[in-house]
Amino acid sequence: MGLIKAALGAVNSTLADQWKEYFYCDALASDVLVVKGQKKVSKRSSNTKGNDNIITDGSIVAVANGQCMIIVENGKVVEMCAEPGEFTYDSGSEPSIFVGKLSDSVRATFDKIGKRFVFGGDAAKDQRVYYINTKEIMDNRFGTINPVPFRVVDRNIGLDVDVSLRCNGAYSFKIADPILFYTNVCGNVSREYTKDEIENQLKMEFVSALQPALAKISSMQIRPSEIVAHNEELCEAMNDALSNKWGKTRGLDVVSVALNSVTLPDEDAKMIKNAQKAAVMRDPSMYAATLGDAQADAMRDAAKNPNGAMMGFMGLNQAMGANSNLNVSEMLKKDDNKTDGGWVCECGQTNSGKFCSNCGKPRPSVKYCPNCGAKVTEGAKFCSDCGQKL
Repeated sequence: MGLIKAALGAVNSTLADQWKEYFYCDALASDVLVVKGQKKVSKRSSNTKGNDNIITDGSIVAVANGQCMIIVENGKVVEMCAEPGEFTYDSGSEPSIFVGKLSDSVRATFDKIGKRFVFGGDAAKDQRVYYINTKEIMDNRFGTINPVPFRVVDRNIGLDVDVSLRCNGAYSFKIADPILFYTNVCGNVSREYTKDEIENQLKMEFVSALQPALAKISSMQIRPSEIVAHNEELCEAMNDALSNKWGKTRGLDVVSVALNSVTLPDEDAKMIKNAQKAAVMRDPSMYAATLGDAQADAMRDAAKNPNGAMMGFMGLNQAMGANSNLNVSEMLKKDDNKTDGGWVCECGQTNSGKFCSNCGKPRPSVKYCPNCGAKVTEGAKFCSDCGQKL
């Protein structure tokens, strides 16, 4: 009885698998990465008893945009197609009387019946069609729980310091190598493989790769506040950092990275601002402008002095007078009419007394403005440089 049952099973299964199949895949959802192909069977179809994991020669596999089709035989990828259209499968492993010459097909069919009889009437192989989603998988959110080190480099002001920053945002990825993804990640799945099965692992690896990626960004002298404007460079740096784990192992590529915000601790932000402010003061003109603003603020504060505006201005005038005296003394040291030995007359004679020993002219009296230190002519009532009343 067993041999008869096996013979009948081999004949019935072989004849049931003679029909050509049409495999297709509906639109893949954004969270579905891999799905098993469906065999199109309607109410009017007679192909209802064929083996789901047998692909008859001459069968058609439809491929849509954003999909890659692979055919797996006994766990090994034997065919792949990523071009939209129809793919005709014809490996010669599952003959059909509807393909090729009838006499050859009938002979091959009887050979197949004999092989299935040896295995109790069943097919001794497993053939499957899988569709892999090659579209961009978006809206994968991430955030840094712990601060990420970032090196701030600004050669213009000589700044080179390490700070800590936090960031959050979203990234997108795509399956760039479907065979690698199938081989190392999903394998044979009964129905579908979704993003949530690998999402947590990808998120942890993505955040871990932020540190070397940001290190590459910092070497380009990009400030923390400017990182959000350099998404292209950050995306390239992330692919470099994840090339071994994602690219070479899973066949995944980072497509884009979008940062919502990048924040620094208050002490780090204050340190950078102080360094930038100190660098600005190296410019004498900027220093003078800042000093002028400080004096103007001092005058406004003096006017608000609780002991009276006059008292405040007296203190301010004393400070300004000391500064003016300092300027005058500096100018006296640089006076053109003075030398280490005395004074020089208009005729060119160097003298030490009050009168020129050559022409008898008296020593000229030199006056300076108490406000700006400029030379003023004899008898002048106002300084020609600043207008100060003399």
